[in-house]
Amino acid sequence: MANLTTTYLGLQLKNPIIAASSGLTENLKSIKELEKNGAAAIVLKSIFEEEITHEYEALAKEADNLGYNAEHMDYFDYQIREKNITRYTQLIKEAKAEVDIPIIASINCFSTHEWEYFAKNCEKAGADALELNISISPSDTELESNFAEKKHLAIIEKIKNNINIPLSIKISPYFSNLATVIQKISKSGIDGLVLFNRFFSPDFDIDKLEINSSFILSNPDEIALSLRWVSIMSKKVDCDLAASTGIHDGEGVIKQILAGANAVQLASALYKNGTTIITDMLKMLEEWMDKKGFDNLEQYRGLLSQAASSDPAMDDRVQFMKYFSGKF
Repeated sequence: MANLTTTYLGLQLKNPIIAASSGLTENLKSIKELEKNGAAAIVLKSIFEEEITHEYEALAKEADNLGYNAEHMDYFDYQIREKNITRYTQLIKEAKAEVDIPIIASINCFSTHEWEYFAKNCEKAGADALELNISISPSDTELESNFAEKKHLAIIEKIKNNINIPLSIKISPYFSNLATVIQKISKSGIDGLVLFNRFFSPDFDIDKLEINSSFILSNPDEIALSLRWVSIMSKKVDCDLAASTGIHDGEGVIKQILAGANAVQLASALYKNGTTIITDMLKMLEEWMDKKGFDNLEQYRGLLSQAASSDPAMDDRVQFMKYFSGKF
């Protein structure tokens, strides 16, 4: 039988499938179900910087009407932070006590605001690693093109200097020179990179004239973006790579490993198909490996990456031109 074990962030995983940060990883019951159905690690639902900020802003508005002073507001700020981190660290402790797979804490942030405090407390609670989901939207026309890159590196430096557990960074594909940024971030001392996170996608209700959220869950065809960049950056980074978005079946898992991924993260597939989809994916992975004669993942990891290809241009735009030339 094929050996599915892999190493990610220095952690030994029984297989390459990780349950990504989502509503399915915010309570102990779901976490235990994910482990039962084969998940090799859990990324807990993120603490969101925006949620804490909005909670404080709402309280500040109310406090202003009641005439509270700055000393009162400092106290409220402390209480809000303590409430959030206490709830989160309690989940870490419960999960570590009940499951035998790695528990990865997650912080979704866009600034350096006191996140080293949260990170340190996650480590103290027993988290095996920390994932920073850095969400800096490239929509502000007042910012310089390298602002997001500098902000990523500043956040990483601040967190890295305050924890001893492995650190991974989940980034978006929205950089002016993505390959350079990925390589730079990989050399910042982190242990892993997750390609890629998902931003809020708007849709318009033309009857109510309202903006709604849409495309919350990924589709299988969205695997193309992460697959391409895992393939391009495999063997060119100084950390592990995990693939995210568009992985909905065993074939998707196989493709990402062939591209060079150490692990894959699932969220949408779990929402759409239930947690038992992990078992189906692992079964297909084993059967495919047996059929191809692979004993372990290392025998084919990165086999189809750009670095291993005899035709590296396969990952570049020239192939787009070749594909369509003469067809229309």
